[in-house]
Amino acid sequence: MNNLDLIVSHPWLVAICLNSFLLLIGLISLKKLLTVMGYLHAWFLGVIVWGCLQWPGYLVVMFYFLAGSAITRVGMAEKMAAGIAEKREGKRGPENVWGSALIATMCAIASVIFPEYRSLFLIGYVASFATKLSDTCASEIGKVYGKRTFLITTFQPVPRGTEGAVSLEGTLAGIIASVVIAILAWSINMIDGVAIVICILAAFIATNLESVIGATLQEKFNWLTNEIVNIINTLIGALFAIICTYLYLTSFSG
Repeated sequence: MNNLDLIVSHPWLVAICLNSFLLLIGLISLKKLLTVMGYLHAWFLGVIVWGCLQWPGYLVVMFYFLAGSAITRVGMAEKMAAGIAEKREGKRGPENVWGSALIATMCAIASVIFPEYRSLFLIGYVASFATKLSDTCASEIGKVYGKRTFLITTFQPVPRGTEGAVSLEGTLAGIIASVVIAILAWSINMIDGVAIVICILAAFIATNLESVIGATLQEKFNWLTNEIVNIINTLIGALFAIICTYLYLTSFSG
């Protein structure tokens, strides 16, 4: 066995080599999507994901990252002028990396520690990213293209970018995003057809609950930052998908 065969046969070695290469590309690229520390934390995240789930799990997280970064930059000049753009012109730092991916990472690790429940944790993994991409698209598209934005708790008109605000355009964009990432996961055999529907429903419910949290609690508690809300948001999506799948499976097996 030569050195290349040795590396390919060990997923953790592949994970380290691949993510180190991508880290180098990211650091020297002119158009940076992350801060320097963001890239370092993303390296650690990527190693864990590939080591636990290999290329299918890595494809899902990379799709989320690239799609989410692209959506964040839609209408950036307009959002900056209105003071509702993401900080650092959309470049993610460590807090954004883990706010978005902590729950998915925990699902990836759990799928290895508890192999008998691997299918449940894979659905939780996909649902968490479907939820986060749905939330990102709903928020960013709503800020730019939302013709009328309403506070989710009262349905009173509010300015774009208000915490807890929703719009028809943003909501539709969020649904489409969750559909795309769920179908991607299905196409590479991470989840089955029933799980597509569960992940889409989980993302829709979690994204709207995140808006409720933003409208009712976020301004009352200083510790409830956007990153903490993102963790709560993805946790809701993952738990909903896992519980629904478990109930679905047990109802048929019983």
